[in-house]
Amino acid sequence: MNDVLYINGPVQNGPFTIADRPGKAAGIRAAEALNTLLGVGPAPHLWNTVTLAGDLRHREAPDRDTVGRQEREERAIAAKYAPGAAPAGGVLTDTAPVVTALALEMTERLLQDGVLAVTPVAVRLCTSCRHMTGAVAHACRACRHQGSRPHTRRLLVWDRSPGTPVLARDDFHAHRARSPAHLLTIAQNVPDRLILSRTRDHGISLAPLGLDGLVLDPRAGVHIAVLAAAVQSNAWQPVMTVTENAAANVAAYGALFRRHNGTRLRYALHGRIPYDDTATLQRMCEVHRVSPALRELFLAWFLPLCSLHIRAGITEAQLPGLLKFWRRAHLARPDTPGSDVLAELRRRVAAGDMRWVMDARTLSRAIPEHPVTHGFAEEPEGAS
Repeated sequence: MNDVLYINGPVQNGPFTIADRPGKAAGIRAAEALNTLLGVGPAPHLWNTVTLAGDLRHREAPDRDTVGRQEREERAIAAKYAPGAAPAGGVLTDTAPVVTALALEMTERLLQDGVLAVTPVAVRLCTSCRHMTGAVAHACRACRHQGSRPHTRRLLVWDRSPGTPVLARDDFHAHRARSPAHLLTIAQNVPDRLILSRTRDHGISLAPLGLDGLVLDPRAGVHIAVLAAAVQSNAWQPVMTVTENAAANVAAYGALFRRHNGTRLRYALHGRIPYDDTATLQRMCEVHRVSPALRELFLAWFLPLCSLHIRAGITEAQLPGLLKFWRRAHLARPDTPGSDVLAELRRRVAAGDMRWVMDARTLSRAIPEHPVTHGFAEEPEGAS
């Protein structure tokens, strides 16, 4: 059984490709690079499909009567990759059968233990589509209708004792890194009662628990998807690569779903990478006479790893310095890295110690011949 396995925080399956928005793949690329260094994996790519935006896209699609919601999600994910170039570890969504089964198993156990409860809650329902709109009146995010009415219905809830933490320093896989105090504060700023069921057209149905028309909150679902991927990979320490903003949004709702039968999920925070201005990146590489192969390694391998060390986010002003550092490390790359160096590198990677990324000697021994790529599609979804 593996100790540590890095798995990307599920990426929302929106209308983009990784080729045109590579920042979406930062967590995927970082996880792949770390798993390769550890000699484990490959882990599946995780995708988040339970979204209101996905509901709207399906409702407004001209072929909605012939293409089901599940099929639409599968097509959208397939469009992220070039034909015949699917990831070696496959893909896994937050509604895959293995995820659904694990979600129901964990939820039933939490209900039996009295941690979760099904109880009547006063909410508001959209007068057009009947989706829940929240506790106060506002426009429905599912259909954009303005009207709503009060309604009391049975929901899945977690009533926390006052002061019960939803996130702690130990939930982060980051050896000798500064504690993310701001994130811990934000995550804790949630109501004592959390509602873990939602109205969606697509998701993990809670009908087996007597909650017809409701699905498990997707913020809990993304955690269960990581646990399911870890179980499939026979790993008991899954580490979710995730940005601080994403962790702040999902941590409280996933607090009860980070442990299962000895498996424990932790977070590895990574910062944003300024991939958006591709023209500037191209000019910078041309000025420094960087070959296409070296440029690809810099963008797809080094920067994702670097983002795990520079968790506040990499700025455009830092890119020239990072490129120079990268070139020096690449030039110093030995023909055959020493086994003792690789063993120490693996120990640090397994511990979540990312300081080695800015150590030129250690970095030079970690650089692969080619980055792990899976031919992300070059055209937007739906292009002919």
